[in-house]
Amino acid sequence: MSRRHQPAEATAAPAESLVGTVFEAEVGKVAHGGHCVARHDGQVVFVRHTLPGERVRVRVTRGRVGDRFLLGDAVEVIEASPHRRPPPCPFSGPGRCGGCDWQHAELGYQRELKAAVVNEQLHRLAGLDLDVAVEPVPGDAAGLRWRTRVEFAVDASGRAGLRRHHSHEVIQVDDCLIATERVAGSGVLERPWPKADAVDVVDAPDEPRALMIPVHDGRASARDIVQRVDTGDWSGEFRLSARGFWQVHPGAAATFVAAVLEQLAPRAGERALDLYAGVGLFARALADAVGPDGAVLAVESDARAVRDAARNLADRPQVEIRRAKVDRALRPLLRQDIGADLVVLDPPRTGAGRSVIRDIAALRPRAVAYVACDPAALARDLAYAEQAGFAVRSVRAFDAFPMTHHVECIAILEPTA
Repeated sequence: MSRRHQPAEATAAPAESLVGTVFEAEVGKVAHGGHCVARHDGQVVFVRHTLPGERVRVRVTRGRVGDRFLLGDAVEVIEASPHRRPPPCPFSGPGRCGGCDWQHAELGYQRELKAAVVNEQLHRLAGLDLDVAVEPVPGDAAGLRWRTRVEFAVDASGRAGLRRHHSHEVIQVDDCLIATERVAGSGVLERPWPKADAVDVVDAPDEPRALMIPVHDGRASARDIVQRVDTGDWSGEFRLSARGFWQVHPGAAATFVAAVLEQLAPRAGERALDLYAGVGLFARALADAVGPDGAVLAVESDARAVRDAARNLADRPQVEIRRAKVDRALRPLLRQDIGADLVVLDPPRTGAGRSVIRDIAALRPRAVAYVACDPAALARDLAYAEQAGFAVRSVRAFDAFPMTHHVECIAILEPTA
């Protein structure tokens, strides 16, 4: 038989979709990502809009028969947790805005849930048995009105709004309660935005009003802003692009710098590395701590951030800025047997990774401060650090993103020998 006349191979039919299935469930422990764990016909279901210990009716939002897990929403609460409260935002809830995960929980209990996630990830992925509490960050109003930067999506009609959870669909809102008053009152939600894909709204303290920056095909007009940081013991001023990276909680930058400086206790004349340096926040603080006889190497790969860092650090001659991927920047130091006394790293959500952690350990620092926005990635990297001869001295966690599942952690590492 010729090849073209051979029968086509049979393809397996896709498993049955379970989307839309509704079932009643007892809710178990909290899980990473703003979910709690339930089960349905032997499958694990990660459920939003519920709390541990509740009995709820769940609607499946993603998954098929045989999948490793399903996703779902709690569409009805049958037995409520004592920690449940009415969400302050009318756009929060199943099928609505995806920006917040925990508006239905008391603020203190939100932090307990985040702490449970941090501790579970550290135990499961790094073998660490710690009791990390999530600390509040000054600058919000009972968990609301803290977000100084919001990207509003724009729909086909030119109206700005916010996206549904796990969706490109834009829903119309008349407020965002986690945005600052100036962001929410900027007028972005009232006026049309023809031809824009999104609008960034930035509440910068030196500006008379929040900036509204339309984004077209991923591009936006350039505009610089000034951000100030004051820990009480140290202060700095930073100029950066309005669309560049900066902590969105008004108290976060000062809180993180204070924690890092306190734990590392830099000494005059020491050599420090600031990896994933951004616009130079930690590099400037380290430079002031080690003084003119010390040295700081700041490594950052983003061109815009490097430009901003160069301006922010121009009056600190002890700082060298290199535009490079962190893994590539570390290799020449190791080849030349150049060490470091201190290392600060603030990697993206995916973490630093095994090779970067190994190379940092090879620099023989006396202490490392790891600033992390994802507890799972942090835990994996802490396990790599242990393999490389570094132990965890402390871990602190901060509620820099109230009402959401996000949490910021700062781990301090020291060599074991």
